[in-house]
Amino acid sequence: MAALIPCHCYSSLVNSGLVSKPILPRSHIGFPTTNRGHLGGFWPRQSQLRCSLKLPSDSGSHCEQKKKAFSLKECVISIALSVGLVTGVPSLERLPNAFAAGPALPDISVLISGPPIKDPRALLRYALPIDNKAIREVQKPLEDITDSLKIAGLKALDSVERNVRQASRAFKQGKSLIISGLAESKKDDGVELLDKLEAGMDELQQIVEDRNRDAVAPKQKELLNYVGSVEEDMVAEFPYEVPEEYKNMPLLKGRAAVDMKVKVKDNPNVDECVFRIVLDGYNAPVTAGNFLDLVERHFYDGMEIQRADGFVVQTGDPEGPAEGFIDPSTEKVRTVPLEIMVNGEKAPFYGATLEELGLYKAQTKLPFNAFGTMAMARDEFENNSASSQVFWLLKESELTPSNANILDGRYAVFGYITENEDLLADLKVGDVIESMQVVSGLENLVNPSYKIAG
Repeated sequence: MAALIPCHCYSSLVNSGLVSKPILPRSHIGFPTTNRGHLGGFWPRQSQLRCSLKLPSDSGSHCEQKKKAFSLKECVISIALSVGLVTGVPSLERLPNAFAAGPALPDISVLISGPPIKDPRALLRYALPIDNKAIREVQKPLEDITDSLKIAGLKALDSVERNVRQASRAFKQGKSLIISGLAESKKDDGVELLDKLEAGMDELQQIVEDRNRDAVAPKQKELLNYVGSVEEDMVAEFPYEVPEEYKNMPLLKGRAAVDMKVKVKDNPNVDECVFRIVLDGYNAPVTAGNFLDLVERHFYDGMEIQRADGFVVQTGDPEGPAEGFIDPSTEKVRTVPLEIMVNGEKAPFYGATLEELGLYKAQTKLPFNAFGTMAMARDEFENNSASSQVFWLLKESELTPSNANILDGRYAVFGYITENEDLLADLKVGDVIESMQVVSGLENLVNPSYKIAG
């Protein structure tokens, strides 16, 4: 198994003298870009440099020097981790001595921090802007049932039983705190959901006692849907103000769901499939609002899949010279800023990658963890160049674990495919998006431009 190094890491290492050319085969994945040219190599040709993840130059800047120093160290750690896939767990002792006298290395725990959450529904639940420890203590053991079911045979049920008991105990102890955390306008609905959740946990306990393993996962999904709905009922209003320069753009102040119907060509196993996309405006209101507005304009209807290389599926490049949506009211391409929400922050960062901000340890609220993570493609050298081209990730980064990889904090994630996401791998260039239709949450879209004539 070959270890893979991204183009910016490779360049840094060559320039430092730590490695010499060539280091890897010239064939592998590229990065999402608004350029119509699809990348086939991990190191792009000169005409394809828009896809790479290099830092912008700013000579003479102390901040830039720090960023370059970190970038090089980050690359070496990435290599150590990649080598570890073959030789075992990587160790800092293997890193070159050249770094011993430099600034402290980033906390390695950020890079190897345990199993990431890969379920898109779980990611969306944890991304809600709430701070209610009681409901989270009910949620976690129910989420952990997924790992419990990885145990072979009926032995898994012993672990599931512990999960259920822990969740039931947390529910009984924290019910009053959960109810007090409900938004006043949504309290009746929340209490009704809690009653269903409590009854459902009793039913799951009975399923375990009956040793009916096959019935566990469907009941778990039902209970977690209740939990997620209760958590949504805790959000009283949109939690922050969008910056002045973006507040008149289409904004999704909440969540919405879209069904994307795709006609698949030349595939005997799949003819037509519908993907459910959940857009998260709590953490990416400008990005999600722009996309939902385009859906309502039927911008994507009839558009082909334009990239499907095993790394991402991408579409959204309209016919003609423009690489994005031309707003008929301005006759110019409408662009949206890079928008990244970080754990512990009250509002997203705009216009800069987390690396450029020096937030090397920051964890994004919407990480590239799940198969089918949805994000905006953009020009490599212009953070605020995204318009209509979107992509769905088909695999995790092969370099570092999720939430510490080369995509998190550099591209704006604004949703996940939550149904039929596995079928993304069957899509090919030329398959047609027959339609995108909003199925819920349209009322959360403010400043919709699709209602304007033209």
